[in-house]
Amino acid sequence: MRILLLAMLSVGILLAQPSKPRAREAGVVTGRLPVGRWNAITDVPGVRVGHSTLIRGESIRTGVTAIVPHGGNLFREKVPAAVFVGNGFGKLMGSTQVEELGELETPILLTATLNVPRVADALLEYMLALPGNEQVRSINAVVGETNDGYLNDIRGRHAGKDEVFAALRSAREGAVEEGAVGAGAGTVAFGYKGGIGTSSRVLGRYTVGVLVQSNYGGDLMIAGIPVGRELRQAGQGSKDGSCMIVIATDAPVDARNLKRMAARAMLGLGRTGSSGSNGSGDYAIAFSTQRGSQALVGNDDMTPLFEGVIEATEEAVNNSLFKAETVTSNGHTVEALPTGRVLEILRDHKVLSK
Repeated sequence: MRILLLAMLSVGILLAQPSKPRAREAGVVTGRLPVGRWNAITDVPGVRVGHSTLIRGESIRTGVTAIVPHGGNLFREKVPAAVFVGNGFGKLMGSTQVEELGELETPILLTATLNVPRVADALLEYMLALPGNEQVRSINAVVGETNDGYLNDIRGRHAGKDEVFAALRSAREGAVEEGAVGAGAGTVAFGYKGGIGTSSRVLGRYTVGVLVQSNYGGDLMIAGIPVGRELRQAGQGSKDGSCMIVIATDAPVDARNLKRMAARAMLGLGRTGSSGSNGSGDYAIAFSTQRGSQALVGNDDMTPLFEGVIEATEEAVNNSLFKAETVTSNGHTVEALPTGRVLEILRDHKVLSK
């Protein structure tokens, strides 16, 4: 039975886990803007997310997460995109062409640091095989990462073609699995188990969605309260690490203003207490699903979108912590955030909504 379970996880089948509340479900409301139906990046119409979680033996805890902007052939139907670098200690493959052309032509894949080349190779194989791409001779694969080497045998470079194809093929609209799944299987945030988190904001006609791969540190803040200081002595938390942030919107925004939106994600990280340490690779990549002839959102109308990014980034990080389970792997144990104690602290500060 154990062998069967591990095999199923290795090809990306998502299994039911004991339900843990998301931050908002527990009464932790971030910001003032309304959220979408799923409170996820998939609230942006057409956007899909898939995971492949690889758990094998006593030392492998890694995976791949795929963010797919639309259901068509992205190489043939590119979307506007931009990258903002908060701190460049990382390996965001494909970022220079996105910056140069302001376009995204593949799904965005997230994985572990040393898996980036293997994952990119598999993504290229997937894209080249799509109908209509038979004569394509250049594709800009976009792959982001954080380092999961504390809980994962990262040098083994275990995630490859099977995991990439499973994540892409499992990509769906609707609710997104969060916590220690996909590219977040082995990550650590603020000394607790991190992982994948997502959130959204609805801004009149438009929606902004954010997905994070949290793997960084600092002085943990939730709802403006320094809960990290009350959970442990100051300075004992994790400092280094990285965070990949993916932002989607259905607002007609060009690459220049998408980069401005991506920059605001760093303000969301700041609200969570990020230290922005030397070894933290903090990247945001933003895209718009609108490819038609709609009039672009002007500079003077961008502020609500900026606010949506900030709020959704903060809440996505909270969700990555609230949904993650304790993990023992690679000779280490990383405890889940003690959400019961966190809620007590927030209740004492009178910031819970219930």
